[in-house]
Amino acid sequence: MKSINCNGSLINLDTPKVMGILNITPDSFFDGGKYSNTSKIITHVHKMLNEGATFIDVGAYSSRPGAKHISEEEELNRILPVIKLLKSNFTNILISVDTFRSTIAKQCVDSGACMVNDISAGNMDADMFTTIAKLQVPYVIMHMQGTPQNMQKNPVYNNVVRDVLFFFSKKIHKLYALGINDVIADVGFGFGKTVTQNYELLNQLDLFQNIEVPMLTGLSRKSMLFKPLEITQTQALNATTSANTIALLKGVSILRVHDVKEAMETIKIIKLLNAN
Repeated sequence: MKSINCNGSLINLDTPKVMGILNITPDSFFDGGKYSNTSKIITHVHKMLNEGATFIDVGAYSSRPGAKHISEEEELNRILPVIKLLKSNFTNILISVDTFRSTIAKQCVDSGACMVNDISAGNMDADMFTTIAKLQVPYVIMHMQGTPQNMQKNPVYNNVVRDVLFFFSKKIHKLYALGINDVIADVGFGFGKTVTQNYELLNQLDLFQNIEVPMLTGLSRKSMLFKPLEITQTQALNATTSANTIALLKGVSILRVHDVKEAMETIKIIKLLNAN
């Protein structure tokens, strides 16, 4: 059984799960500024949980290409009150904190978050791995070339699939050596990759079963979907569902999405397919 331990709850990932996105940034690529007050946050999280989200991923640092860098203090001031708000309003909520900063990860976990989702896999904060080892929470490592400010400026790989696989094997070896048990890998669609490189990764996502950790994908409404179709983010739900279906067929365990209901329906269809 593939499983992770969140706040003492054993989450079985043999059936894929949905992670609902809560961006509390003013400038995220799809929903920036949308959830700027308490009532909007609670309403949105209530909707995502009702629709079937297992995890809520809270992010206060925009990582869209070219996003403005913000200070640690500003990120903490945005995110910590929201973690506390969600814990006080939703019993047994499983909160993932989307941060690359170890001090923010620690304070959020101390306030009730049960998972850390790090876009830099420890590359942007040398203390992150040891912090996770002390916290003993599930840790999502994502592959990103560069930083959000420069990652889309001509990303180059020898072989994108092989390079990302090698990246994960090195990182996972270090994490296991520190006694971190629950590692989840995310290839980082759109983070330092061209459209072609994104589709190479999607096409060969099943190869990542070889690293023997659960896989998370964040494909929701990304430019790799809407730009080739010459549509906008708001029109990209159908493309997102198509991409999520491919990811599930290739063995992904967690879908990180803006649209929980549609992701849950996709999982149910794949479950019916696999039952026959």
